[in-house]
Amino acid sequence: MIRSTLAALLLTATPALADPVADGVAEDMPQLMTLYRDLHANPELSFQETKSAAKLAAAAKKLGFEVTTGVGKTGVVAVMKNGPGPVVLLRADMDGLPVVEQTGLPFASKARALTREGQDTGVMHACGHDTHMTSWVGTAQRLAAMKDRWSGTLVMIAQPAEEIGSGATAMLDDGLYTRFPKPNYAVAFHDSAQLPAGVIGIVPGYVMANVDSVDVTVKGVGGHGAYPQLAKDPIVLASRIVVALQTLVSRENDPSEPAVVTVGSFQAGTKHNIIPAEANLLITVRSYKPEVRKALLDGIARIARGEAIAAGIPEDRMPVVTVKDEFTPATFNTDPLTANMAKVFADRFGADRVREGKAQMGGEDFSQFYLADKQGVQSLLFWVGGVPKANWDKAGGDVTKLPSIHSPFWAPDAETTVRTATEAMTTAALTLLKKP
Repeated sequence: MIRSTLAALLLTATPALADPVADGVAEDMPQLMTLYRDLHANPELSFQETKSAAKLAAAAKKLGFEVTTGVGKTGVVAVMKNGPGPVVLLRADMDGLPVVEQTGLPFASKARALTREGQDTGVMHACGHDTHMTSWVGTAQRLAAMKDRWSGTLVMIAQPAEEIGSGATAMLDDGLYTRFPKPNYAVAFHDSAQLPAGVIGIVPGYVMANVDSVDVTVKGVGGHGAYPQLAKDPIVLASRIVVALQTLVSRENDPSEPAVVTVGSFQAGTKHNIIPAEANLLITVRSYKPEVRKALLDGIARIARGEAIAAGIPEDRMPVVTVKDEFTPATFNTDPLTANMAKVFADRFGADRVREGKAQMGGEDFSQFYLADKQGVQSLLFWVGGVPKANWDKAGGDVTKLPSIHSPFWAPDAETTVRTATEAMTTAALTLLKKP
């Protein structure tokens, strides 16, 4: 009698064990993978994402969202109001990179486009934004189908131009927080080439760096290479500046505070025997804290001027140091949102699939959505591993033996990445919009 009663209880309990999120995502996967392959094969550069935006806008509109296109040039905002409660913003970025794809995938991109500088180039989703967009659609589908399980307002944005650090600002300047409901929470994910496919990485606090681009025009006096005493050689001066810049991190910065100063381009001269009148340095500067950033930028200007004085350059020929306007501020994961989601994801996926990661020196303009209203918006950007298991095992987990994002060979395990990200983003929204 006891055994039969227990069996009956187990039978009646079985439906309760069903997982509507995982089951729903699994059911959607064939359709989502079709979308993924389409997006992957047809990438678009920053602020050129018209076709990608149209596909996402059409999918959201079909699900019942109020959709606005052209926000911040090519951005999409999809709003679903579902009773009282908080406002949750979920973001995906759309732009590809000027990279010629070499993955060998049957749906590899053959697209070409003109860069902002007018250069003809191949285009590839070398940063995995195709997985972001696909998961955005998958998350929208799940949340629209589960409206009875949450209450509040969902704002899903498809953002342009993340790769040039301008898209988030463009959407905010176009009224993202005034024309549409302002969020209490902003959540996004990024695929990772440093984690096995399906593993989630969460970093508390700083997760991505401040990114500054600095141009230094080093002025000299041109002349004949055989008569250097009659010239002021800007190549030698610029070389001294490059070497001296290394002391900003090695001797002036607190070793416990991360900082990077990298000279990525040194341009000067046209011929063997001509001392040019000018040399140009292009520098990327990375930091987390505002005071570190200021010290690095001030230091670049000081070193450039000091070396010029030491070289005998006249005052009217001092180096010109220009900090470019396209600054990307550091991305910061706020608490208690970050700690809460780490627990929520561990409960869903298991502790072995959720890892605490390390802050990185890459940049992400997702930070703008938090900085636009620090007091009112909690923010989380988490990672979803994309490295295929076979590749991870072959490399023994050594990421230096694997293609990185922005590589022409980056080909994530898209199915695992999309499935995990869609489950995670849906779970995050359901948690934040949970009915009382």
